[in-house]
Amino acid sequence: MRTVFREDHQMFREMARRFIENEIVPHLPEWEHAGIVPKSVWRKAGEVGLLCSTVPEEYGGAGGDFGHSAVMIEELARVNATAIGFTTHSEIVAPYIVAYGSEEQKRRWLPGMVSGATIGVIAMSEPGIGSDLRSMRTSARRDGDDYVVTGQKTFITNGGNADLVVTAAKLDPAAKDLTLVCVEADRAGFSKGKLLEKIGLKGQDTSELFFDDVRVPVANRLGEENKGFSYLTHQLAWERTIIGLRAAASIDALLEDTLGYVRERKVFGKSVFDFQNTRFKLAECKAQATMLRVFVDDCLAKAMRGELSAEVGAMCKLMGSEMQGRVLDELLQLHGGYGFMSEYKISRAWVDARVARIYGGTSEIMKEIIARSL
Repeated sequence: MRTVFREDHQMFREMARRFIENEIVPHLPEWEHAGIVPKSVWRKAGEVGLLCSTVPEEYGGAGGDFGHSAVMIEELARVNATAIGFTTHSEIVAPYIVAYGSEEQKRRWLPGMVSGATIGVIAMSEPGIGSDLRSMRTSARRDGDDYVVTGQKTFITNGGNADLVVTAAKLDPAAKDLTLVCVEADRAGFSKGKLLEKIGLKGQDTSELFFDDVRVPVANRLGEENKGFSYLTHQLAWERTIIGLRAAASIDALLEDTLGYVRERKVFGKSVFDFQNTRFKLAECKAQATMLRVFVDDCLAKAMRGELSAEVGAMCKLMGSEMQGRVLDELLQLHGGYGFMSEYKISRAWVDARVARIYGGTSEIMKEIIARSL
């Protein structure tokens, strides 16, 4: 029994699960082939209240908490719906606007994000800089009442569908600090590159974004000038916990699927489950999954109380993503040759899970963050 969730969270879970089973699961192969999810799906999710659940009611949201966020993250992970970029939109972009946006900005952008009419992205990564955000080259030069944004971003989740881009840039190329500027996708000089081909997350519209002297009103700046790095790091603990939550839910779901498979699959006249090696491997996986679940739920509880620290968020991502890689590899092995076939969920989940040790900060960066607290 998981004690971190209340009754209203469970009701939200039932609604989310119905929507995902009916509106998402049947179409995943089609979207993975296309490399993008239709915007109509976003609007359908918005209509039933599944987007931006933590946005306050005065801006169109439900005024929920991180428990509601976790429910949506887990339900998408349960069916390996990695094509769906709701989490970045709802749990990263919208909270930046809620936390640092002006009243006018909140009323201008949040209702559209809640409804699914406006798809938000966060643009930090650039070619060649990896996790070193302070070395980014995108600039936002002040010109009267405008910023003129110039640069390039890459690996942008929801980039193909993007309507609103929270862009990290430098006012002075020689400076180390950043400023966050919101760029609407219909502004002159803004363009999207082709969808990037990836080994996993094939249905997720990941792309490059280009800023060719894009003029943006100073009123589009989020928060204060040269405070962007502190804003980004303040939100990272929750963003990294999201990856741990997703990992734990993925392990739980694939473990159940594998148990069903090995009980039905016959080898040498008996089920694969009847071999001691199989049972021992599954016992190890179950023990690891249980430990991860307890830790992740504790991290979620801390987040809901406003007590989640940077190092604990880093631990959640590190342990969750690393364990997901190890456990899914064991579960794929138990499927034998069928585990290598794309029609099986375990094969797709195994490939999709690899990036969890990279995005949101690599495992090596997580270790560095944890080490600083020792």
